[in-house]
Amino acid sequence: MSPLTHLVGSWLVAVATTNNPRDRKLVTIAGVLPDADGLGVMADVFGSWLTGKECSFALYQQYHHILLHGWPGAIAVSVLLMFFARQRWQVLLLCLLTFHLHLLCDLVGSRGPTAGDLWPICYSEPLFRHPIWFWKPQWKLDGWQNQTIFIALFLSSLWVATRRGFSFVEVISSRADKIFVGVLQRWRSKLFKGDDSLAP
Repeated sequence: MSPLTHLVGSWLVAVATTNNPRDRKLVTIAGVLPDADGLGVMADVFGSWLTGKECSFALYQQYHHILLHGWPGAIAVSVLLMFFARQRWQVLLLCLLTFHLHLLCDLVGSRGPTAGDLWPICYSEPLFRHPIWFWKPQWKLDGWQNQTIFIALFLSSLWVATRRGFSFVEVISSRADKIFVGVLQRWRSKLFKGDDSLAP
């Protein structure tokens, strides 16, 4: 699934399970960080631009879903984030949860354009090659299933944001989050103006 889907989904889990902004952000970040092993794509594109050669995406293909898509990455990321938390043991467990939720979503919905272009989860990488998990009916990355899930998560996150006064944007910037939520709340007020019984 897309990084944005992982962000919104992990944030919704964090909202339901934490009681302070710092821990909420950490639990959300844990659900997105597995895709950091795909940042080699930037080096691929930059290297291609410098050399003038066609981009082969070699680093992306070699390391994405390898370095941070298994239990070694889950432990490393969760332990690291735990040290920044207020409720450390709770955050450790929740980071492990959102990290593994990311892996499950990728297992279900990260197929390429063809039916045989499955993307497996090598759960012990980069330490060991096995086990390797894959799901034959895996959805296309841009398939309708993933798009439907994203829309549902996104709309749910907007509803939560207008009720709670903060949104998933807080993970990037608290200032931008205040502006974003302010706009959402103004839209809600206009939408339900004159009928408080309908306001969420």
